[in-house]
Amino acid sequence: MNRIDMLKRLEELERQNVFVLSKKDVEKLFPDEDEKAMEKSLQRMVKDGILSKAARGIYVNASAASRNAGRLIEEVAKALRPGKFCYVSLESILSEYGVISQIPMSRLTVMTTGASGMHETPYGVIEFTHTKRSIPDVLNRTIFIKGRPLRIAKKQAAVQDLLRVGRNTDMIDHEELEEET
Repeated sequence: MNRIDMLKRLEELERQNVFVLSKKDVEKLFPDEDEKAMEKSLQRMVKDGILSKAARGIYVNASAASRNAGRLIEEVAKALRPGKFCYVSLESILSEYGVISQIPMSRLTVMTTGASGMHETPYGVIEFTHTKRSIPDVLNRTIFIKGRPLRIAKKQAAVQDLLRVGRNTDMIDHEELEEET
């Protein structure tokens, strides 16, 4: 892959609102490139500032990052757990709702049907916590918001997740919790 081909592909993808790519996504864009050449090309694209490496095997279109900064970390989280169901919950969403006073700085807390784990990215830390809930149960407890990469937990569901995983609940504003979303 050369610089011009990559820039063209990234421009096409950005028009489709795709700016976070896994290594497998890039391999599909350039199917004729063997594994070793692909690795070298990716390193070169990162070095040249065309791509930025968000996490192992996850790349961001560097020129699109600033235009899409609002939910970039959620896009990276989604890419880190392909084929798994993920939603924003725990402290991240409770802070957005105003239910807890603590604002997680540069941290996204995500419940997932995939593996638990922590990923440090240039866009913040992504903390995945495994849930054993069924997909239908998760769908009932979450909300889809247009333009947002991940679903978000409803207020009560996020508090239940917090309790279920044994997190600190001292900062919950119970009056705010009782208000409708």
